[in-house]
Amino acid sequence: MNKETNDGIKVYTPLALKLYDWWVLRISNRYAWQCQTHRHLVPHFRNNMKSNHLDVGVGTGFYLTYAPDICSVSLMDLNASSLDAATARVGKGRIKASVLHDVFNPYPAHLHNQFDSISMFYLLHCLPGTMKEKAPVIHRAAEALTRDGVLFGATILGDEANHNAFGRKLMAVYNKKGIFSNRADGVEDLRTILSAAFDRVDIKVEGKVALFKAERKKG
Repeated sequence: MNKETNDGIKVYTPLALKLYDWWVLRISNRYAWQCQTHRHLVPHFRNNMKSNHLDVGVGTGFYLTYAPDICSVSLMDLNASSLDAATARVGKGRIKASVLHDVFNPYPAHLHNQFDSISMFYLLHCLPGTMKEKAPVIHRAAEALTRDGVLFGATILGDEANHNAFGRKLMAVYNKKGIFSNRADGVEDLRTILSAAFDRVDIKVEGKVALFKAERKKG
């Protein structure tokens, strides 16, 4: 498995990003994943973001439009198109740093112990491998947090979530194409990889989506 160039990243072309908010945030979240964007995901983002923030897996930068003006915002993604789209949406003057990086690899040394909060919205289910194989992604993020920092995000659960017909169809197509790699992703495996890196873990399931928060990093 080549984590450097997987289909879960390559799908986010400039054209796909133009359709992302409509298709994912309005249609799929409501009808397939049954976790409405503005009712559940936006509050989860706003309630956990802190003053020096890193958004990992930036998409279109949608959630960052809800960041208070006083917050310092940095971006990380392996897709340059996503970084460009998020920067344009938020405003270049508000972006402290934009980092093109594979989240399975160690973060650059100057980013260690730097951030008060890190968000991962709809990142984990796009990464290759099982949930347990995605554990390094959590550990890398923990290294970049301050001692009191918080990692939070949301990920679409796999078959155990008992998806509706629309969700099952999307799951089948996305997993076949490599856009998702989450058929076996479950809450307990998510809790396991978070608990290995943090002392305090909270997971709430809304529809077919796990909203997670992890604090007090270990080590």
